[in-house]
Amino acid sequence: MKKVINDPEQYVAEALEGLICAHPGVYAQSGKTGRVIVRRTPKPAGRVGVASGGGFGHMPLFAGYVSEGFLDACAVGDVFAGPSMDSVGEALRAADRGAGVLAVIGNYGGDKMAFAMAADLLEAAAIPVETVIVADDVASAPPPEAGKRRGVAGVVLAFKVAGAAAEAGWPLARVAAAARKAVERCRSIGVAVSSCIIPTRGQPTFELDHETIEMGMGIHGEQGVWRGALPKADALADEMLDRLTADQALPAGTRVAVLCNSLGATPIEELYILFRRVAHRLRGMDVTIQQAHVGHYATSMEMAGASLSILALDDELCGLMEAPSACPFWRAP
Repeated sequence: MKKVINDPEQYVAEALEGLICAHPGVYAQSGKTGRVIVRRTPKPAGRVGVASGGGFGHMPLFAGYVSEGFLDACAVGDVFAGPSMDSVGEALRAADRGAGVLAVIGNYGGDKMAFAMAADLLEAAAIPVETVIVADDVASAPPPEAGKRRGVAGVVLAFKVAGAAAEAGWPLARVAAAARKAVERCRSIGVAVSSCIIPTRGQPTFELDHETIEMGMGIHGEQGVWRGALPKADALADEMLDRLTADQALPAGTRVAVLCNSLGATPIEELYILFRRVAHRLRGMDVTIQQAHVGHYATSMEMAGASLSILALDDELCGLMEAPSACPFWRAP
């Protein structure tokens, strides 16, 4: 294992400390164990709070999206392990500004359980909580079982929509409805080229030989849909786009936001090669790319590979996606 670390057991704590040192005007640490990241300057009272949480190792997902225009608080777990219920409860309370809290989380059993239990405690204290589950990974279940799908990079787009709606002063039910619409209109798929190494384990999470990839692998190394030889970038982009459009049609005239995301080790140059093919294909379908985001948005430590997410926009979603934010990891196109 070659990693720029000190103690594997302090990996999360030191990374969070570094995040705050690098962006002191954006982030602050909270919670009894320091596993809650909050906005340095809370939003005004009377606005809906937006919170999330998840395992570490996916930076900037999840904690990196705590900022004006995105999340108000985030509970952080160990690497590839969900946050504790105590941290989730602290994050939900930190997000509350007097108008209720929306929790936006990926479709993982431990996260859902922790957030459900913490939400019950808040509601017993007369703090309303709504929860939106993101399940955008088309490779993880067929359409009839879409509720079983994993939440991957589409979580970022749901954060953006929910955060903008809350920042605008919308009530809780309307903020939740906008986030659910984004989830319903978003599809993602990833491809893994090589594994990552969890610091406390010191060995690859899975094995792929030099010329093999896995289409549809999850961000924790969950099984994909096939393993085989690495094709040319255009063929790879074609299959990823074809799988997304087979699951959700994009009629001529549709406007979309496209997220072409590195899983960690894949450089931005290769992402641009993939995105170029996707852009040409969408243009040929008379689909307009309203927003393009290419870079590191939801990683899997140093896993090599990429994911593609497409969000079909309407006027409401377009306005929310274009609303300003102060997140260091999100740039307006």
